[in-house]
Order: sequence, then structure tokens, then C-alpha cells
Amino acid sequence: MTDETQRLILAIEDNPDHARVIQQTLAASTLEVVAIANGEEALAFLTRQGRYATARRPDLILLDLNLPGRDGRALLSLFKRDLALRRIPIIVLTSSNSHDDIHTSYLNQSNCYVIKSEDLDQLARIVKRIEDFWFGIVTLPIELRR
Repeated sequence: MTDETQRLILAIEDNPDHARVIQQTLAASTLEVVAIANGEEALAFLTRQGRYATARRPDLILLDLNLPGRDGRALLSLFKRDLALRRIPIIVLTSSNSHDDIHTSYLNQSNCYVIKSEDLDQLARIVKRIEDFWFGIVTLPIELRR
């Protein structure tokens, strides 16, 4: 696959072990994964600011809610209100099983909410299932397909 057609996943995840598992699991399927550890950096990536001026728009965002600084809850709301970013599918992938977090994430137009396991092998299986579902089963609008 060329860089132009390779699907890009943005993982916004502050836990380095979780980010590594996400990257390794998805990279095995030829998906390109960019992992960013905080909200400000993620915002710069998505708005193509600074060193991210030439960044490609991701095909999918995996968003942890519990991030340092601007957290995932604020990012989700911001991304879905932005006309240029709102079409990017966002899967909340977090350790929070709070009813309020789940409810608020869907109110803020999260496409999916997945509670991640702290067990790294189980997390890899969850990420693989997300990939299989999102890129193998789901039908996306033409402008979101590659």
C-alpha cells in the first residue's frame, strides 16, 4: 500500500504500554499508527500546526479519556464541533466504565465506546477486534473510505 492509500489511525493515549500495544497490533495489519500522549499535541496534529503541518488526516481516532492537560472528554467535544474534524470517526478506548463517561461520550457523538483492559494481551485482542470490525465489517461513506 502506498502512503496515500494506507489507512492512518491516530491513537491518543498517554499510557506508553497501551500506546505500544495499539501500535504493534495495528501495524501488523499494515495500518499506519501515530500515537500521541496528550490533548494539546493531538490538537496540533489534527489542525496541522507546527511540526504537524503536513500531517495526513486520520481515518480513525482511538481516544483515551484520561489524558494529562486537555483530557479526552474535552477533545471529543471539540473535535465533533469542528467542521473540518467532525467526520473523522472516534472510538473512545478508555479504562473508564463510568456511566457518566459513557453517556457523555455518546452525547458528544463518539462513534463507539470501548472499555480497555489493563491486561496487555487482552488489550491487543480488543484492538484487533476494533480493527476487524471497523475496517472489515463497517460500511463507511465514500468520503471516509480509502
